[in-house]
Amino acid sequence: MNKDLIYPRAFDKQIVYLKNVINSNNIIVGDYTIYNDFYHDPRDFEKNNVLYQYPINNDKLIIGKFCSIACNAKFMFTSGNHNLGSLSTYPFPIFFDEWGLDPKNITDAWNNKGDIIVGNDVWIGYDAIIMPGVHIGDGAIIGAKSLITKDVEPYSIVGGVPAKQIRKRFDDSTIQILEDIKWWDWPEEKIKESIDDIQKGNIEKLKEKQA
Repeated sequence: MNKDLIYPRAFDKQIVYLKNVINSNNIIVGDYTIYNDFYHDPRDFEKNNVLYQYPINNDKLIIGKFCSIACNAKFMFTSGNHNLGSLSTYPFPIFFDEWGLDPKNITDAWNNKGDIIVGNDVWIGYDAIIMPGVHIGDGAIIGAKSLITKDVEPYSIVGGVPAKQIRKRFDDSTIQILEDIKWWDWPEEKIKESIDDIQKGNIEKLKEKQA
């Protein structure tokens, strides 16, 4: 993948290779993952779409290869959370100056949910919201305007508020084969030679190429 190529379509400024517009060390994106935005400049993804990822918490957004992320999808991080173990939802530790608190304890203001991890070949629909600590498996599809509050199984389709599994994309045998061959990790030339088989669902031919 050309690390300097921002727009995969020469005359389309709404789609970017996401990896090539990220500056934060806490956002890790795989090759060929794309983001589309028709509201804002898609190069501003980490400012507009990754919310409450405060450096002090050091949580990460990890997105795999060949993902497709639709306009206005949001990734909500732990620092936007509030501590539910407290008798009050007010985030006193954030305002340590006002209340004479130790600034080292600022992370006590929220429940730490951990990293958001998105697998490979995942399609995240328009206006979807991914909540803190969620893991999305390879090949999953996230429906438009869905609220993802818990982990999503590989190759499953989920939707709704909160999102629930609608169905699996393939039978368990096919899913296992896809998870085993991991075509997204193949060399670029091998993927290029296999595009027709991938698009036509020729799983046996992909197995042969993996062998």
